[in-house]
Amino acid sequence: RFSGTFIGNAESTSPPAATSPPAVAAATLPAVPTIPVVPTIVGVPNTVAESVLNPNEVKPPASGTRKARVLYDYEAADSTELALLADEMITVYSLPGMDPDWLIGERGNQKGKVPVTYLELLS
Repeated sequence: RFSGTFIGNAESTSPPAATSPPAVAAATLPAVPTIPVVPTIVGVPNTVAESVLNPNEVKPPASGTRKARVLYDYEAADSTELALLADEMITVYSLPGMDPDWLIGERGNQKGKVPVTYLELLS
């Protein structure tokens, strides 16, 4: 049993008051597009995106590299990422325009993106 009062209209045979469902639906839709739009200039390469997508071709900055200890094993999702083993030491750095949750990591001659949350950054 439900406590409380149920209000219904079992006796009425007339249809409910007419409301326009499209107007109600339109009022609840967001006013801005839900697909992000990224402006591009035709003929001009996006050098930041290209360098981030292919970390093997990126040169480390003259300054700004740091050592990091890997906290957890990490399996690379694709060829742009670097697989990590817990407790190993790698060199890391960031690039201008790069997602702040990722760094470029280097181990010997291997290079790739690594998630910051898997690292303990050292001095």
